Amino acid sequence: MNIPDLYQLFCAHPVITTDTRDCPAGAIFFALRGASFDGNAFALKALEAGCAYAVVDDANVIGDERIIHVDDVLKTLQNLAAYHRLQLRTPIVQITGTNGKTTTKELVSAVLGKRYNVLFTQGNFNNHIGVPKTLLRLRPEHEIAVIETGANHPGEIADLSRIVNADCGLITNVGKAHLEGFGSFEGVIRTKGELYDYLRQKPESVIFLHADNPHLSKIAEGLKAVTYGEPGKGYDVEGEVVACTPFMKMRWRVAGGEWQEVQTHLIGSYNVFNALAAAAVGTHFGVAATDITAALSEYEPTNNRSELKRTANNTLIIDAYNANPTSMKAALDNFRLIDHPHKLAILGEMRELGEASAEEHRRVVEEAEAVGCELWLVGENFAPFAKAHRFFPDVEAVKATVQKEPIAQRLILIKGSNGTKLFQLPEYL
Repeated sequence: MNIPDLYQLFCAHPVITTDTRDCPAGAIFFALRGASFDGNAFALKALEAGCAYAVVDDANVIGDERIIHVDDVLKTLQNLAAYHRLQLRTPIVQITGTNGKTTTKELVSAVLGKRYNVLFTQGNFNNHIGVPKTLLRLRPEHEIAVIETGANHPGEIADLSRIVNADCGLITNVGKAHLEGFGSFEGVIRTKGELYDYLRQKPESVIFLHADNPHLSKIAEGLKAVTYGEPGKGYDVEGEVVACTPFMKMRWRVAGGEWQEVQTHLIGSYNVFNALAAAAVGTHFGVAATDITAALSEYEPTNNRSELKRTANNTLIIDAYNANPTSMKAALDNFRLIDHPHKLAILGEMRELGEASAEEHRRVVEEAEAVGCELWLVGENFAPFAKAHRFFPDVEAVKATVQKEPIAQRLILIKGSNGTKLFQLPEYL
């Protein structure tokens, strides 16, 4: 079945699913394949559960006229999403970057939500499956969309950009993450820059540029940009941190306008640029400065991303969703700024760094030592550099220790790659 014909079925049944545990009545089931599963084997089960159609790429799946055979289910899902996006022509802001892209996506969506009906990426649905699923949630009533895109290998942002076909682009930053897949820091820059490369094909496109970042400024040449960054440099939107106690307070303004002061619920001075990015997007789309300020002040982070949590015994800064050398440094730099007599940093190892792993873990330990806090290191990549610090092979060892030796009255930073499962620690602290 070709995409236009499949699209007619989608218009009549505008809900898609890839999981037989979630089959809304009348939905279309896409039988995706994975490393350890084959959705084709569950196509008939999806129909029995209430789906109107099932899209498969295994010719042996037969027995129901509602089975739709295609060459490649994933490609069909992606092509259907791209076709749907073209039919609606909704303005789209595409966001990528090494760090901060999810927080920035949330802030941008909150700001735009003050004026528009916004569709935005839920959770971390930012990959080759999540992006098309998000686009297929677009409805005529949506006035704008904010789509987050992630990558761990070259070419991935280019592929996602073709599906999203954005009008505007925002790269939060570039840093040392997924070096195993990208090969080098330069590989990271090239891959994130694939968003800019795509937008160059669209003369009316706009990017939102963190103009203090030399890597981004260099690859943004020739693009129409709304700039943001530190005050006094002639940017379209400017701002700075006022205080971190521990929540960040900042001020911002449109060039030549009145200063707006914002008390955020964000932990980390580095979030000032995520907030300025949102202010730049909001300004471009005509959101009033007072509404932008209100949105930034009202937003509260979730999902273990720079959350502040006070337990019966300690105050926790939970940033355990992900970690790489760049985000580790930012978290530790911010931790240094917060005044507290008893600080503890619990750091989990960083994944997917390839040949750079040992050097980057050594550097993180040195940066943590400069903070002057007690240091716990979790994961074998930290073992050679633990020295006089407490070392734990995994999160289970940390949990066992704090159950035997409870700690109290500490300010605790919890930071590590998601695979280290440090997000399990708060209930023990």
